[in-house]
Amino acid sequence: MNRIVYIFFFLAIANTISARQDSYKLVSPDGRLVSNIYIGERDAKYDIVYNGTTILLPSSIGLEKQGRTKNLMLVKSIEKQTIDEVISSPFTRQANMRNHCNETKFRLSNGLSLVFRIYDEGVAYRFVWEGKPDNVVRETVEYRFADDWITTAPYVISFVEDNHDIQYCTSFENHYKTMPISQLDPRRLCFLPLLVHGPNGIKICITESSLCDYPGLYLKGTGAGGQFVGEHAPLPKRVEQGGHNNLQLIVKEHEKHIAAMDRSKQFPWRITMVAQNSTELAMNNMSYLLGEPSRISDISWIRPGKVAWDWWNSWNIGGVDFEAGINNDTYKHYIDFASKYGIEYVILDEGWAVNGKADLFQVVSEIDLPMLVKYAAERNVGLILWVGYYAFDRDMERVCRHYSDMGVKGFKIDFMDRDDQLVTDFYRRAAAMCAKYRLVADFHGAFKPAGLNRTYPNVLNFEGVFGLEHMRWAQLEWNQIQYDTEIPFIRQASGPMDYTPGAMLNGTRATFRPNSMEPMSQGTRCHQLALYVVLEEPLAMLCDAPTNYEKEPEYTRFVADMPTVWDETRVLQGEVGEFVVTARRKGTTWYVGGITNWTERDIEIDLNHLKTDGNNVEVYRDGANAHRRAGDYKHETLTDKRLKIHLAPGGGFVAKY
Repeated sequence: MNRIVYIFFFLAIANTISARQDSYKLVSPDGRLVSNIYIGERDAKYDIVYNGTTILLPSSIGLEKQGRTKNLMLVKSIEKQTIDEVISSPFTRQANMRNHCNETKFRLSNGLSLVFRIYDEGVAYRFVWEGKPDNVVRETVEYRFADDWITTAPYVISFVEDNHDIQYCTSFENHYKTMPISQLDPRRLCFLPLLVHGPNGIKICITESSLCDYPGLYLKGTGAGGQFVGEHAPLPKRVEQGGHNNLQLIVKEHEKHIAAMDRSKQFPWRITMVAQNSTELAMNNMSYLLGEPSRISDISWIRPGKVAWDWWNSWNIGGVDFEAGINNDTYKHYIDFASKYGIEYVILDEGWAVNGKADLFQVVSEIDLPMLVKYAAERNVGLILWVGYYAFDRDMERVCRHYSDMGVKGFKIDFMDRDDQLVTDFYRRAAAMCAKYRLVADFHGAFKPAGLNRTYPNVLNFEGVFGLEHMRWAQLEWNQIQYDTEIPFIRQASGPMDYTPGAMLNGTRATFRPNSMEPMSQGTRCHQLALYVVLEEPLAMLCDAPTNYEKEPEYTRFVADMPTVWDETRVLQGEVGEFVVTARRKGTTWYVGGITNWTERDIEIDLNHLKTDGNNVEVYRDGANAHRRAGDYKHETLTDKRLKIHLAPGGGFVAKY
């Protein structure tokens, strides 16, 4: 690791602070971004100016401890440092990331510190608790944008007008709403990340990182032009087992505070990413950089890769002499398929453990897990087990030890559906326990990544996305193709996802129909293929049935051979909600993938800018009739590195170079 740190210290004596607000100016390393910090006796504010354009007007921040609201912000001392280091970022979109920022830490008089970091790519701040144990009643978070700009934001799904608390129970999966900030429903919470479209193409994305043992942040509009205010789920006081198959803990009563602190604490980083355009935003690494450093010294056992998945395709295989379902023969078939194509894992999704019991030691009689684990290992395939949140949490170490000893490689942990303090602490505990027993983790039913995948690199995927699973029961008006061209710039700004692409039955706008037994995707076959390049999924599912993949072995081999983690990533072209073209390198091989919304378009790409030892370009592109038959595609090998690609409505392409 290369690290250059320049540290400058100076003191500001507390008794010189008057009732006025003193201001401090922070400047990014390249000078484009400026933030002025205003600190008074009882509050603090900050603004953001980008290339001379005011982005954020002075916006309030604060932390209210129980019973102590006076003299919150008296400054005792200030420490400044410039950080310039290269950190290892395994199992992400690039092998290494540069962490380059200017940091200012304000030590306050009541045991709190306020830390700001300003990058070329954005501004982040956090509080640090260095005093006595106490409760956090509320945290003031405000974003006062310079104008009533357009936002692209996801509401929480659960909303009952007379029951505000129900919004704190959410799967963090919803489509985006695009409208002026002032038109957001002030009764409804939005979860992060969310996007603001600034002037002259500037994009602003709000998220958080280093979220651990503290509730996640929601934002809501106020009805005033350009203003968001923050909100956090209160600390649960009483929970009951219930929900989906008795696998959840349902909050029945809340405390009056949002968090209880029994020790020194670094609070989450509040991140405002600022980019000149959409493609620059899609390359922002602040969420990962602001996560806590890795706590796993040996990561050699962590294995990302592809996954043959059973649930989306409803175990719907054919051409066999047994009845498909949750049984040994079916899973041996999935394992044989994975082994044939070099797919690293098979997931046993919901159903292998007895439903309704929330007991992971009660395995259904149709499944012989030790036999299947051995059968898979002999074929160089690992098994990952789906588990419900409460079933896993109630006996976490025993579960991890038992299944690790058996040879299981990891868990897909589902149905947390909250981000209050109890659940964010569960994520940390689950990640640490899985790491102790050398198990990978995939958090489904989860909030967005918030730095945990840096701290525990064995955590490979997070859901928090309206993924392909919804196409099983989709309403016909849902526009998944539009959403696909938004998430590379918004949701993916916070980190990897569990979207689960790979549909082999594909529909145009006219032919798509939801079907839970034989599900299909919206958009073309090459759109599905391109998602393996455009989206970040260290555990990348092949969501369809082996039967459908086996009908097209050359295509399936191409999918199975694609990497899932990368040495380098470049977003070449794109605009939020319209299209995106992404290039990713593994070793000396580049993959370039692109998708469009329901608007067909022609794009040109010069691959000569991507240095490689290769001469030929292997291309999968939409077929001539993909606009009416979405499964139509063309596979060809070219020698010309200047590609001209036509994308059908809802289309895509992949080039391997």
